Amino acid sequence: MTRAAESRSYRPVILWFSALLLLSLAGFLPSAKAADFDLAQFKGKVVYLDFWASWCAPCRLSFPWMQNLATQFGAQGLVVVAANVDHDRTLADAFLRQTRPSFPIVFDPAGALAAAYRVKAMPTTVIIGRDGKVLFTHDGFFEGQKDQYLADIKAALNEGPFR
Repeated sequence: MTRAAESRSYRPVILWFSALLLLSLAGFLPSAKAADFDLAQFKGKVVYLDFWASWCAPCRLSFPWMQNLATQFGAQGLVVVAANVDHDRTLADAFLRQTRPSFPIVFDPAGALAAAYRVKAMPTTVIIGRDGKVLFTHDGFFEGQKDQYLADIKAALNEGPFR
């Protein structure tokens, strides 16, 4: 694929993320129920699936990091999705009004999605490769480990036939 064709192929992704940002700034966050989460919709993309809760202090630190990831690596095929496990949606909504993410939010109050990915800590991040297989899992969010998180993301983006 030529550079020009490759650039054109990313335009829909860039437009999609731009629309999400505008919706986010307007206070309309894209959201879905965990039962509606279908990994197949991201085929060919690397998914940074982050499980979080409103009461989780490290989660508050991870949201700006995830926003930067979505912006920095979206054109390369990274999709950030944050799955909330709060039982009370109003707590999650208050958290989201403060953090204002532009990436999709999935609500998992029953914990079915979290159980499927064997979440043990808040936050937990699962990096899923372009082929839909789990490549890396990070329990917790630690400022001192950002370089390792970034290395794992870059490795996932450079893996597979969809580069």
